Amino acid sequence: MTYLEKAQDLYNKIGSGQLLEGFDQYYGDNVVMTEPRGTREGKAVCREYEVQFLGMVKEFHGMEVQSITSDEKNGVTIVESSMDVTFQDGNRANMEQVAVQRWEGDHIVHERFYYQA
Repeated sequence: MTYLEKAQDLYNKIGSGQLLEGFDQYYGDNVVMTEPRGTREGKAVCREYEVQFLGMVKEFHGMEVQSITSDEKNGVTIVESSMDVTFQDGNRANMEQVAVQRWEGDHIVHERFYYQA
């Protein structure tokens, strides 16, 4: 599988409600995830953050990948996506972001998210 195919599979899983399954499959044990709100290190810590996020979601209305590309030689994928969710407090949001993923073998070892905080 190419890095592009792996990223597409990951986002297909997320879009079909299998975020944690995709996370377990594609993220490395020592992954570092960086976003405007901070940095998390290690698969267990990053997974717990995803579990907490899912706990805040009341309803998932859909996800769309606007663009996806890869640099196969350097093991990098870039995904522009949006996610439409209603949170437990009733607020509905269309969250737009760009994720830059650095891969080693079958796993993401670093992911940086760009979005308006």
